[in-house]
Amino acid sequence: MARNLDAKCRQCRREGEKLFLKGEKCFTDKCAVDRRAYPPGQHGQKQNNRQSVYGGQLRAKQKVRRIYGILERQFRNTYHAADRARGITGETLLQTLESRLDNVAYRMGFGASRAEARQVVRHNGILVNGHRVNIPSFLLRPGDAVEVAEKSKTQLRIKGATEAAEGRGFPEWLEVDAKAMKGVFKARPLRSELPATINESLVVELYSK
Repeated sequence: MARNLDAKCRQCRREGEKLFLKGEKCFTDKCAVDRRAYPPGQHGQKQNNRQSVYGGQLRAKQKVRRIYGILERQFRNTYHAADRARGITGETLLQTLESRLDNVAYRMGFGASRAEARQVVRHNGILVNGHRVNIPSFLLRPGDAVEVAEKSKTQLRIKGATEAAEGRGFPEWLEVDAKAMKGVFKARPLRSELPATINESLVVELYSK
């Protein structure tokens, strides 16, 4: 399975904001974005702030890819599927990304980050409607039940992640029982329930050329 091996904190610094790629570290004063609020690299502090239209579109696309931990080919395929579907392309794209099993497992607190939740899925730690699913890109449908497999419930990292997520609260489009480590994917999220810092219209403009 292909993976993005770039340093996670460098990815956040390149986008100029927290992408929450390193779990609990992102909520502490050790966060690299808080300590060095400029792009990585030798010339990061001297970077020219002027940006072309294409540059803005590219940065918007790269940010979404990095948030959800998806490589270029898979992201492009997801976009084209959203473009063929009914509705607003950009909103459909984000809803599809949020419907991925690894993302929902992260949102439910079964991993401290999307990368960790993806690993839990890959290691047969997640059940969907009572059946083991180890495909991170598996798309959930409204009403699907998601839970941690019995053997995985004893893992300290999953317990810690679930407790931390419960303290911060869960999205309205999910129903989560943190103590039982299970939940229900109630519905695809509305655009208003997703981060306002994502500019999906620029992504659509980039791929529409």
